[in-house]
Amino acid sequence: MRKLLPLLSTNPHGGGRSALTCRYRCGDACFHEVPNTSDNEYAGDVIAGVLSRRSALRAAAVVTVASAAGGAIAFGNAPEAVAGPDTFGHGHGHGSGKVDGARGLRFTPVAPNTADKVTVPSGYAQNVVIRWGEPILRGAPAFDSEKQTAKAQAGQFGYNNDFLSLLPLRGEHDRQVLVANHEYTDEVLMFRNYDAANPTREQVEIAWAAHGLSVVVVQEEHRTGKLTPVTRHHLNRRLHTTSEFEVTGPAAGGALLKTSVDPEGRTVLGTLNNCAGGTTPWGTTLHGEENFNQYFANGSSATDKRYGVGTGATERKWERFDKRFDLKQEPNEVHRFGWVVELDPYDPDSTPKKRTALGRFKHEAAQPRLTADGRPVVYMGDDERFDYFYKFVSSKRMKKGNSRAAREHNLTLLDEGTLYVAKLTGDSPAAEIDGTGKHPTDGEFDGSGVWIPLATGDVSHVPGMTAEEVYVFTRLAGDKVGATKMDRPEDVEPSPRTGRVYVALTNNTDRGKAGKAGADEANPRNLNKHGQILELAENWDDPSSDGFAWRLFLVAGDPNDPATYFAGYPKEKVSQISCPDNVAFDPHGNLWISTDGAQLGSHDGLFGVATQGERRGELKQFLTVPKGAETCGPIIQDRRVLVAVQHPGEIDGASVENPKSEWPDGPGKIVRPSVVAVWRTDGRDIGV
Repeated sequence: MRKLLPLLSTNPHGGGRSALTCRYRCGDACFHEVPNTSDNEYAGDVIAGVLSRRSALRAAAVVTVASAAGGAIAFGNAPEAVAGPDTFGHGHGHGSGKVDGARGLRFTPVAPNTADKVTVPSGYAQNVVIRWGEPILRGAPAFDSEKQTAKAQAGQFGYNNDFLSLLPLRGEHDRQVLVANHEYTDEVLMFRNYDAANPTREQVEIAWAAHGLSVVVVQEEHRTGKLTPVTRHHLNRRLHTTSEFEVTGPAAGGALLKTSVDPEGRTVLGTLNNCAGGTTPWGTTLHGEENFNQYFANGSSATDKRYGVGTGATERKWERFDKRFDLKQEPNEVHRFGWVVELDPYDPDSTPKKRTALGRFKHEAAQPRLTADGRPVVYMGDDERFDYFYKFVSSKRMKKGNSRAAREHNLTLLDEGTLYVAKLTGDSPAAEIDGTGKHPTDGEFDGSGVWIPLATGDVSHVPGMTAEEVYVFTRLAGDKVGATKMDRPEDVEPSPRTGRVYVALTNNTDRGKAGKAGADEANPRNLNKHGQILELAENWDDPSSDGFAWRLFLVAGDPNDPATYFAGYPKEKVSQISCPDNVAFDPHGNLWISTDGAQLGSHDGLFGVATQGERRGELKQFLTVPKGAETCGPIIQDRRVLVAVQHPGEIDGASVENPKSEWPDGPGKIVRPSVVAVWRTDGRDIGV
């Protein structure tokens, strides 16, 4: 057996992130006290009195999922992975030789590497779809890194692209609508001679304009998978830190959302730190406001502390230029961020909505599915060490069709319903969960769970909290009802084929430290550097149910580490993976995983893994990103893969004067976050 792979990074910033990334992306969250200081029971504390695995699963016979053939199977009796033909052997494939694998994953895996480029499999090509600063609105100038202005940036593609969505554009041949999140700005890589202690107003206003969302129509080159932006299209749009957003739902207009500028508590300027998101069945996009806390200075309340708001000045010093970022002057302004934003990309005159019924926390993503009677259910993770996993069940049914009445109705679906938080219970004796990742005697980490209701409309289900308090201080509501503390629940994606829900738990290097929660069955490793992916099956495959079964589908890391697990698939036949972040499904039902902060001596990348059949757990790396970059926003279509290459060159010591990457435009050019498309050179579908 090979030795465990050496680590290139020993930084203390959680995962393989540089200190520079921690500084600008999340305000050095890993160096601050964990915001969750509640004494909730951990899954490992409550399993002693639980039934054995076999009896628990028999008792949970109500837990079913649809099989690929359309039938129903018990979660606990799903087919185990069976060793198939050699992953890298002969079979159907393409490129330099025939490559075997699950359908959709028939490509030669990219080897771990540290190349300063986007590396793709043999037989595939790529193009940069759009870069930071490219003009998308009428009148916007071409990008000039030495002559940036806030006015120009407001008409140009934003910085640090994350979540991506591609939507059809009826009536325009070979065109689609691309929607992108712009999570944060990295001023030291944007501005020459940047003085972090004394930013100028112009630099701050450029950064305000570089945050937010972009909508841009893209043109497909039919013979390949190449995409190019259609500049000045009437649907193109930029939304940023000074754009108007409407607050809707049960907390709108409440006392906690009112400020001196907005005494009605219904209109917010801006959206901040948009990370991942989701695409709705009714044609809108959802955008999660994540590390919003870092933009606000002088926090003082207990609720500020629970949300990680600092007590002093901020990194970017925005409070010097707008009083709303100074909580001494506007204590409620921070309550107006941390929501899920809904955008209608087909209506360039619409005002995006902040949906308060979905709760306020560090939203990584929000991906809906529909119940049998057409009600949307949205799954959401709170990306913080030891925080929680949620869902929202709407009380309204989606109307089909594209009529004006249907669209107007569907734009109210996320304002009425019930918000829940998850409590997970393992089914193995506590003594068997020792923090090393060693499997318990029943062979896998698994158990059951319940959805605890927090609020429905203006009715609170949490003792001692009003409904408004539940929505605005959702973390505290989770504390009060005893939700399970998780290892940074990030993106959550329900499978369109099976209904099973996959939760990316990126890492938690604080797990098991003195005074911190130790390992439990859902989070089985102390000092967890590599993360895991949890698979959840709702009772009766009903997204609105109040219970579920769960198991760990993948425990990430070096396959030669005994603590890793790939759904039972032979580990000598999989790629290494660390720190799963964003997830998405391809047309074949495979789960694709992008990574953030990988700690295995390779750059971050994109991976595909089979979730069904004999090859369940077969994981293959599809691409890697350049130096310092993170892989975000994957979209996997029949003939194309898209990724957002975020923060390239974000390496300690980097600056405009001292770049650490030459991507995407080569030596002497400023490093620019960009969107990349990848396709097969023979014109066939991805991985078949």
